[in-house]
Amino acid sequence: MIKKRLIFAGTPDFSVPVLQALIEHQYQIVGVYTQPDRRAGRGRTLTASPVKQLALEYDLKVFQPEDFKSTEAVNTLSELKADLMVVVAYGLLLPQVVLDAPRLGCINIHASLLPRWRGAAPIQRAILAGDKVSGITLMQMDKGLDTGDILYQTHFDLNENTTGGELHDTLSQQGASALIAFLPDFFEQKVQPVKQNNSNACYAKKLTKAEALLDWSLDAKTLHRQICAFNPYPVSHTLLRGKKLRIWQSSYDLNSIQAPIGTVLSCSEEGIRVATGQGTLIIQSLQLAGKKRISSADFIHAREITNEVLS
Repeated sequence: MIKKRLIFAGTPDFSVPVLQALIEHQYQIVGVYTQPDRRAGRGRTLTASPVKQLALEYDLKVFQPEDFKSTEAVNTLSELKADLMVVVAYGLLLPQVVLDAPRLGCINIHASLLPRWRGAAPIQRAILAGDKVSGITLMQMDKGLDTGDILYQTHFDLNENTTGGELHDTLSQQGASALIAFLPDFFEQKVQPVKQNNSNACYAKKLTKAEALLDWSLDAKTLHRQICAFNPYPVSHTLLRGKKLRIWQSSYDLNSIQAPIGTVLSCSEEGIRVATGQGTLIIQSLQLAGKKRISSADFIHAREITNEVLS
C-alpha cells in the first residue's frame, strides 16, 4: 500500500507525543508546520518550539510562516501534495484555502469532548467548571472555531484533585493513541462523521494571569478547583502582607465557620486553613515570590501567620 503523505502542524509540548507517534508508526511526514521561533527565558533567547525541536531530530522539513495570508505561504503548503494535515495546538487559524489543500482535508486533535469547551483553554475550563469527564476529540476542520464534524473521541474521568498539568499530560498522550487507532479506518473511509450539536457548545476562553488571583469571597470548593486548574499555569495566588503568595495545592472543608473572609484560622501539619465565603480552604503547598515551592508544614516552621488576612 502506498504510504499516505501527511503534514503535521503543532507548536507546544502538548503536540509532541502526536508527532512522535506518527514518526514511530512510520507515517510519511512531508512537512511540519510550527510557530516561528520566539524569545523565551530570562535571557530572551530565540527558542524553537518543542515541535520544531523534535522535527529537526528526525530531519523533517520544517515550515514556520507567520500566517497564511500570502499566496507564497499557501502555495508552499499546496506543493507538498499531502493527503492529510494533522493539526494539534498549532496556534494559527487556517483559512479555507489551507483546509482544502490536502486531499482529505485537515483534522484537529482537540483537548475536550466537543462541542463542550471549544476554544483556547479547554483543559483548565473543564476543571474550573467541575466537569466529571474530559477527553480528546478528533475533528474534521472547517472554517469555524472547533465547529467541524466529530470523527473520534476518547474519555477520561476527572476527580476533584485533577490538576491542569495532569489533565494536559494525559490528554496529550490520549491524543497520540487516538490518532494512531483512528487513521487506518479514516484512510479506508470507514469513519462516519457526526455533526456537532451547537446547542451544547460552550467556549473556553484564553487564560489570563489576572483571573489567577483568588477571591476569598467565593466558596472553598470553587477556590480549590481554581487552584487545581491553574497548576502549573498561571498558578493561583493571593497576597500575604502585600507580597504575592502562589498556591499550588489545596483541599477544602465546607463546614460553616464564623470569620472574616481571607483570615488564616490555623496553621498545622495538615495545612494552612483560610476562611472563605463558604467553608475553609486548606493550603498544602505554596510559594513566596522569589522562593521555591514548599509544603505548608515547612512554610509555617519559619513564620507565624495565624490571624493574618490574605487578600
